[in-house]
Amino acid sequence: MYQEAMFTVLENQAPEVFLTPDEMTAKLQALLETYTLPLPHTLQKFPTLAEKAQHLRDNYCELEQPDGGYLQWYAVRLEK
Repeated sequence: MYQEAMFTVLENQAPEVFLTPDEMTAKLQALLETYTLPLPHTLQKFPTLAEKAQHLRDNYCELEQPDGGYLQWYAVRLEK
């Protein structure tokens, strides 16, 4: 995925939000701190949560939530 200006984030029963790449990484890292489902196999090679979150942000676009919900993110460019 190319470096983009923003990410649009979709979660079940929450309004769409726009996050910067750093905010998106922080959101994913916070989620991974308490994540109870098995992580994708490709994330297991990364030793830190920060590295896992960044790889997840750049190479995936969805993560299933333990409660059956979803978190989806897409790189976007916003025009001013």
